[in-house]
Amino acid sequence: MSIQRMDNVGIVVDDLDAAIAFFTELGMELEGRADIEGPWADQTVGLEGIRCEIAMLRTPDGHGRLELSRYLSPEASEFSPPNPPHNIIGMHRVMFAVDDLDDTLDRLRPHGAELLGTVANYEGVYRLCYLRGPAGIIVALAEHVG
Repeated sequence: MSIQRMDNVGIVVDDLDAAIAFFTELGMELEGRADIEGPWADQTVGLEGIRCEIAMLRTPDGHGRLELSRYLSPEASEFSPPNPPHNIIGMHRVMFAVDDLDDTLDRLRPHGAELLGTVANYEGVYRLCYLRGPAGIIVALAEHVG
């Protein structure tokens, strides 16, 4: 027996609307929003008294999903240190393939995107960059050029 697929990546944010705006500007499609609470949620996550809002977004090809969550109860705690560097142990980035890296960066900057380094060229095949998005999320972008 094996897994069927990777269903989604979940990220906790402090401003759900801003995070939705960022990822829809990137090109993801909002599938829906929901309020989550109740015994099943508490049992699943291992916290008591969960109340949160979620938004599910999908990539244009329909294969990738991102679940954004904003916890109302218990209140989400800040990660320490804030805006950690890329080499912290644990989940550290989400990567997306884009067709025009420069255009994508231009569209994301008004939503708070900040490059962590510069746009790099990998062996004439990819242009790559890391940027920090909403709630300190590190987003990697890759444009196939060769």
